[in-house]
Amino acid sequence: MTQSVQTLPRASREFPLGLHGITRGRLQDYHANAAVWAPAIPSMDVHWLRSDGTWTSETLVGLDGGVHHGVVGPIEPGSLYAFWPTGQEPPGIIGEAQLLLDPYARAVETIDTETGTDESPVRSYYSVFLEHAFDWGDSERPGTPWRDTVIYEAHVKGLTRLHPDVPEDLRGTYAGLAHPAMVTYLRDLGVTAVELLPVHFHIDEPHLEPLGLSNYWGYNTLGFFAAHTDYATASARAAGPAAVLDEFKSMVRTLHEAGLEVILDVVYNHTAEGEQHRPALCWRGLGDLDYYRHNGAGRYVDTTGCGNTLDFSQPRVVEFALDSLRYWAEECQIDGFRFDLAVTLARDEHNAFTPRHPFLVAAGASKALRGTKLITEPWDIGPDGWKTGRFPVGWADWNDGFRDTLRDFWLRDVAALAGGGRGASPARLAGCLAGSADTFGASGRSALASINLITAHDGFTLADLTAYERKHNEANGEGNRDGHGDNRSYNHGAEGRTEDEGILAARERSARNLMASLLISLGVPMLTAGDEFGRSQGGNNNAYCQDTEVAWVHWPADAASRRMLEATRTLLTIRKDFLAAQPPTFPSRGDQSTLLWFNASGLPMTAHEWDDPHTRTVQLLLGSRGGTINGLVVINGALEDVRVHLPSAWIQQEQGVGSDQPRWFSRTFDSAAAGVFGAPGAGTPDAAGDRLRSGEPDLVAADSVRIYRC
Repeated sequence: MTQSVQTLPRASREFPLGLHGITRGRLQDYHANAAVWAPAIPSMDVHWLRSDGTWTSETLVGLDGGVHHGVVGPIEPGSLYAFWPTGQEPPGIIGEAQLLLDPYARAVETIDTETGTDESPVRSYYSVFLEHAFDWGDSERPGTPWRDTVIYEAHVKGLTRLHPDVPEDLRGTYAGLAHPAMVTYLRDLGVTAVELLPVHFHIDEPHLEPLGLSNYWGYNTLGFFAAHTDYATASARAAGPAAVLDEFKSMVRTLHEAGLEVILDVVYNHTAEGEQHRPALCWRGLGDLDYYRHNGAGRYVDTTGCGNTLDFSQPRVVEFALDSLRYWAEECQIDGFRFDLAVTLARDEHNAFTPRHPFLVAAGASKALRGTKLITEPWDIGPDGWKTGRFPVGWADWNDGFRDTLRDFWLRDVAALAGGGRGASPARLAGCLAGSADTFGASGRSALASINLITAHDGFTLADLTAYERKHNEANGEGNRDGHGDNRSYNHGAEGRTEDEGILAARERSARNLMASLLISLGVPMLTAGDEFGRSQGGNNNAYCQDTEVAWVHWPADAASRRMLEATRTLLTIRKDFLAAQPPTFPSRGDQSTLLWFNASGLPMTAHEWDDPHTRTVQLLLGSRGGTINGLVVINGALEDVRVHLPSAWIQQEQGVGSDQPRWFSRTFDSAAAGVFGAPGAGTPDAAGDRLRSGEPDLVAADSVRIYRC
């Protein structure tokens, strides 16, 4: 009787998708419920590698709503497996061709097999049946409020590959990022969240191999539930996929214990299968017409520039992306996601963007994702693809308008002025510093929906913005045709490296101006790793294929790097102290915020001055009702020193007309002096010390930012 119970077949389920271990009777053998959505295939088999080194297969007997499902086994955790249509001859097993990966696989393994010829080895990919448990201990997600968040965009490998204080065997790995030297650095810098370039399992595009290059950035995903193996230490890779996932989760736990959030850059807009003619690896073989967007002629509609586009008008595709997000949020404790080419994820059956797209609604309403930070790259290359400010409440957008405006004011305008031309008025700049309400207000969102940035992984670094006017991507093997042509940069009189001390000083000042403007603006700032101390990529503005010292973060100790790092730390401290002195609702409640604008004379700005391109000096008073600190920011975008009278009109508004009580201003930062008062060029001859009264004059250096606490 007992034996018959043990051998009875067990009913399978169409949910959850993927392979998940189950108990079958009282046998200790591992069995798994297998489920895969493949609506175009009549019947599906699962093939897996047994412990004795032989392959076997079973047919999934259940079929509901296009989902094939069945109980398979015994199958041991760590086994390789894949799918293939029933009745079709498999293309071979190890190394001969490619079976179909499980879209929900928790790990992917790469196997290279020698061909016995002069040709390159045959590369195959296999899903791994992974059952994983992890002890999170007492660690908790930091839950940093949006208003206190400072994002640090970094690459797992590139951030530590050259770090001198990280042990050699940990450099370039998840464990390296979790090393005390790196964690201490991030905390001392003052950032609150690390945004990692893709860590989902990814592969190289075919055109890179003949060039001897690889996809360094990782925007070519083959496993949306799998951690990228190559970012694990050699010991973890040798121990297998479970050890790789252990190392990844340990990194997250360590960063959380240090109060740092972890945000993943995720790429749900396309897959690594590439163009329509390329061989199937997974989704194309399971259901090409169902997973990918096509036109009426059956050809791919590509809104990504990567050869294919996942069709988010399909409910199962939406479900797939949501399941992946829930896995990373629940099982790996991830704090947020930045969505690459997010407009593609919100295109309906007519290929039109809608802010009420089911994916956006479901992600925003998901209990599993509640409290996570949802960040869009609000554009793609499809029709009407630029949607900055158009995403719904609950989402934040990369603010490209902020990026372009600040580059224009501090770089292109300065170049024009130096050449005898003229720049723009500070009107657009003022809107950015004040939270870009003109961009985000219509969507019902506050300044906290604006992810403010000057640079990102894609484009020039901050240092290169001040040193190059043309891209230099020759090393990418595409004849310098790749990458952006519109960089809004200024080389200050010499292209690239120079020994001219005047040019070098001007470049440093421009970089500090940009960093200061970023970190005093309302919104959520994002720094790119290395910008805080002047990292250069030698003018390469598309280093996606440079897994070399071109793109890795260098950790220099020269005087210029130290000056930039100290300025960045000072600015982040000023920002933190200012926000700590405001009520929790600042700046999301606009009616509680104080943003007052003054001209160089300390008087309220007039409409004429806002529109006058000759007006390049403006003062911004930042504060709030109930706050204990106000901040005054003086922007001098002119090429001459300007005598600025600190504003007093606002005191009359607060204390009554005719009040003669002075308000004191303390200088806290000056970009013309590398952020250190008393240094040469500080430009403070009008007062003894660094404290001035309202209404008093102060000499503000040309092309600079000065910040006061009041």
